[in-house]
Amino acid sequence: MSQWIAMAQQVLAQVRASQPLIHLITNAVTRGEVANAVLTLGARPVMAHAAEEITDITPRARALVLNLGTPSRERVEVMVLAAQQARAHGVPVLFDPVGVGISTFRRASAARVLATGALTVVRGNADEIGVLAGMVDTMTGVDAQHADYERAVVVPALARAYRAVVVCTGATDWVSDGARGLVVENGHPALRRFAGAGDMLDGVIAAAMAVTSDPLIAAMCGLVWLGIAAEEAARAVQVSPGGALMGLGSFRVKLLDALDRLTAEQIQQNARIRLV
Repeated sequence: MSQWIAMAQQVLAQVRASQPLIHLITNAVTRGEVANAVLTLGARPVMAHAAEEITDITPRARALVLNLGTPSRERVEVMVLAAQQARAHGVPVLFDPVGVGISTFRRASAARVLATGALTVVRGNADEIGVLAGMVDTMTGVDAQHADYERAVVVPALARAYRAVVVCTGATDWVSDGARGLVVENGHPALRRFAGAGDMLDGVIAAAMAVTSDPLIAAMCGLVWLGIAAEEAARAVQVSPGGALMGLGSFRVKLLDALDRLTAEQIQQNARIRLV
């Protein structure tokens, strides 16, 4: 998998060199953490959520993130408008259908965003991807991950249906564009214990999308970068080797530190990617 590792190294260097503008219409709870994650990679976040700004800002961005974490009627209208603008101007779009199975409103909102035909990457946890694929009926919360289905079958099938790269995150992350598939095994369980880790991943993948025309590579890069940073952060705050973490607060700080300091050498030594 040396070619994939080399791509993860090269794309990180390109992000830091070009400092692309990333338009983030994201979860109101986690905006600061998402913006900081993007900044640590060298990209530039803009958090424009007003309909009056979309036609000015979205076309200038190098990537757009649409996150369903805190939906409202007005926010969904803005997301649809931004997706339409992105499609018209060739801006790649990542959609995160947060908690899509917990309410009729979220399902309908996700359907509207998906219907724009603007999406480049769809990223969700196992339950969210399961809902979109018709494999999961309901969710008990936005962070539920209890879906039991064959990722190797469902993820590429959904990618073909949406004509987009689909990313299904969990203990192991699955990525497919419908023809090619990858598994990324980097990460740490602490990522699943605090609100915002998935939203941060959206921004990290979008930074990669801004500098590469292959969204499968971009998704792989984001998963590897954040996953390695999480592993580094966990090592930094463990009481003893293999022991419990000092605390989630410490882990969150160290996670941003690790993203900021991520090197090509760390990617070379620690990336765990499989072709499927």
